[in-house]
Amino acid sequence: MAARVVRKVTPTLDVETSLWDRGHVTVAGMDEVGRGAWAGPITVGIAVLAKGCPAVPEGLADSKFLSEAQRERMVPVVRSWVGQWAVGEASVEEIDRLGVTAALRTAGWRALAALPAHPDVIILDGAHDYLSDPMEETLFCPERSIPPVRTEVKGDARCAVVAAASVLAKSHRDLQMAALAGQFPQYGWERNAGYAGAAEHVDGVAAHGLSVHHRRSWRIPAQPAGA
Repeated sequence: MAARVVRKVTPTLDVETSLWDRGHVTVAGMDEVGRGAWAGPITVGIAVLAKGCPAVPEGLADSKFLSEAQRERMVPVVRSWVGQWAVGEASVEEIDRLGVTAALRTAGWRALAALPAHPDVIILDGAHDYLSDPMEETLFCPERSIPPVRTEVKGDARCAVVAAASVLAKSHRDLQMAALAGQFPQYGWERNAGYAGAAEHVDGVAAHGLSVHHRRSWRIPAQPAGA
């Protein structure tokens, strides 16, 4: 069976323009990074564009399609292009205590709260609105008013403002994991960012067990006996 080829898509402002045409002045894009990792936080980026913003910067794409060098070159470009931006996180402890969905919501609310002002509408990557669902598990941001949310499957590839958010979130989290790799070099986090698919991460867990930055609620195989 032939391998599935995933082609890079150049993001546009088509969805954003449709929202501006409906009367929304500021449109935000939101994307998460780290949902499927074994270790490290979940990080959510948010970027905001106003009607009449400059054209999409050359080279902007979903962060998954950018090399580390390309992504780092794009970060200052994105920051100067968007009107506002922020990054929010949920810790490993919160992921274990709340579950992934509630942790995503916590990180998203923190990113939103870090903006100087709320956008009129948010384009959320994916099919599920994790941002505006009720969150009774924590007392963070009680009674917070969430702007209207529009979910967009593959929004990080198709919508420029979501692609911008993905670049900011990915860069922020990767830098954190690289810093943690200095304390825990046995897992190779500076290269794999705490994800499960990397052989060096699997081998590190098999040889050394879990660190304080691993998600204990997850079923992580290949741990030493008694770990």
